[in-house]
Amino acid sequence: MEESITQIIEKNAVVRDWSLKTQREKGDSLVEGCVANLPEHTTVNVRQNNLEDLVRVWNQWDSNTRGIFTERYGDIAHLITIRVDEQLIQAMVRFWDPAYQCFTFNQEDMTPTIEEYAALLRIDNVQFGKIYVKEPKPLTFRKKIVRLTDMTDAWAEKQIKKKNETVCIPWSSLRESVLSHPDILKRVNLFALAIYGLVIFPRVLGHIEVAVFDFFERLKQGVNPVPTILVETFRSLSTCRRVGKGRFIGCAQLLNVWILSHFWKVERTPFHMFSKTFAPLEAYLKKEWPKEITEQHWVSVLQNLRAEDITWRAPWIRPSVLLYKCGSQDWVPLLGLWGGIGYAPLLVQRQFSSRQFIPATGGLVQSEFAFTGEGYMKKIRDTAKSWNEIHFMELALYADTLTQDYDIWRKQRVSSQQISSTNITAQNPFLEEMPSELEIARQEFEREKAKMSRDLSTIQEENYQLKIEVQVERSRTEKVQREAEIVRNDLRDLHLENKKLRNTIKNNGLGKSTAEWKEEISNIKGGMEFWKGKAKKEEEKAARAAIELRRKNAEYEMVNAEFANSQSEHQELKRRVRDLENMLQSRQQQLDNLLKALEEKNDQYDRDMHAYEGTLQEREMQLNFLINEIRQAAMQVVQLSDEAEVLSCQFPPSQRSSISEFLEQVKKQGNVARKFV
Repeated sequence: MEESITQIIEKNAVVRDWSLKTQREKGDSLVEGCVANLPEHTTVNVRQNNLEDLVRVWNQWDSNTRGIFTERYGDIAHLITIRVDEQLIQAMVRFWDPAYQCFTFNQEDMTPTIEEYAALLRIDNVQFGKIYVKEPKPLTFRKKIVRLTDMTDAWAEKQIKKKNETVCIPWSSLRESVLSHPDILKRVNLFALAIYGLVIFPRVLGHIEVAVFDFFERLKQGVNPVPTILVETFRSLSTCRRVGKGRFIGCAQLLNVWILSHFWKVERTPFHMFSKTFAPLEAYLKKEWPKEITEQHWVSVLQNLRAEDITWRAPWIRPSVLLYKCGSQDWVPLLGLWGGIGYAPLLVQRQFSSRQFIPATGGLVQSEFAFTGEGYMKKIRDTAKSWNEIHFMELALYADTLTQDYDIWRKQRVSSQQISSTNITAQNPFLEEMPSELEIARQEFEREKAKMSRDLSTIQEENYQLKIEVQVERSRTEKVQREAEIVRNDLRDLHLENKKLRNTIKNNGLGKSTAEWKEEISNIKGGMEFWKGKAKKEEEKAARAAIELRRKNAEYEMVNAEFANSQSEHQELKRRVRDLENMLQSRQQQLDNLLKALEEKNDQYDRDMHAYEGTLQEREMQLNFLINEIRQAAMQVVQLSDEAEVLSCQFPPSQRSSISEFLEQVKKQGNVARKFV
């Protein structure tokens, strides 16, 4: 009997106080003095399975089969058409921090979360808190294959292979069943199994591992596959980062979509993203993304990443609560196919537009374990038990995305990253110019206008064709009616001839023998029956033609009604165009008025400048006149000085002393006046 799951929802402020207190008591995942010993460089293989067979199968299915698949397994089918940017994944592995189970780009922490992956996959028929737990004694691999494929035990035993100590079955053995199994549900289930084995958990290329079969069998019990997907993604990232090499066996497609979605720049979220039918993976496939970018370029971009470069909350997710811990653990423990691990969602609250505070991460570095050796079953049971009580935090929006104490803590946090610096400054390929709101509205208007024009042309063409058909049917009906009228006239003439013949026989008596008269009457009756039958057929034909004509008229009226509706919509569109044109004209008129006012001010400025120049010229003439007067006065003073010098020589010495001071002053003034001459 399964234990019930208790869900506890707590306020943001309460969780913040608890997290801060827990962090102070237990410390961080890495404490001061710990050495991670991570290699400086990593070489990761991101090779993927060839998915052409799956794409071909999906394209062959009709909408009904696809609908059944989506209802059961969500949008995982879109994963088979997503192109994996191997250079990007290889660059991202360099920034993975196994101690905190997150990417650390420059000073920014990011990690995939259960809520984000669930929003991408849109698997609705699951219980959020019900996780996959490895069974201690599952059914044999052969029995699972027989149950899923309806094949014989001998066939199943023959298909089981062993690759690198891993028991698995080749995809080629299941391909025929996916294509031609008579049971549509079996085909759907096997196709989903192939996606889980070749795309989501691609541990052995070209094969589906036995653990995937065990996991797939539990999905029909409402198990949430997202935590399992996250575990193997985290464990593979941590292994590659610690060793510095290896093959990434997590779901590269989902990781690729997740990271690019956090650089999905939108000026405003479109309304269709709020719809329950909106499929993020489908929207991702329709969008153009950067291509042909080298690993070194990605490393440079991620190493120099800033907070403002990131779209913290992906545009396709709007959760109200965040799962932040399970049971007595201070974070979220997870179980996968081949091991377990933990992660701290409180470390990346900004990915949900919530204010980031100090997270509780104590013991996170010791959370990883594999399903081998002694004691792992106890860890599985403890993790499963902790999921019986799951804690959610209400997400609150704040103007500031970081608390002050978090900023201090983040700068002081012990990091295990050892990314070598690069001198390359690369342009962020995610950044793009966003059109303005007016430009978006204009583009939508143009699209609607083009669509309406196409629809109107189609309706007009259909209306024209229908008119032609109606005219043809009318002409046919008129022809049948004319033929029926001719037959009726012939029948009436025949009746008249018969009546005349009867009268003639009655009047003339025995013109012929009885046998002859009987034979003639029989012939006449036969002719009458022939014409009656022909008339009846013509009447039936005319009736059918009339019914067909009425049907065509009804269709014509329906098309006319649709055409009238289209005309009204077209008129509404024209009205909107006229409104826009009127608005444009009013704006143009305002602009013309402004230009006119500006020209008037310019003319006034020219007039004022001209008047100022005239005044300036007049003042200059006056100044020149004064200068000439000063020069003349100076010349007179110079002359007086010269005359004073001559006079000083003419006076006798006895009188010279009395006027010497006066003459000296005149000479000094004369010397000063010489400067102005």
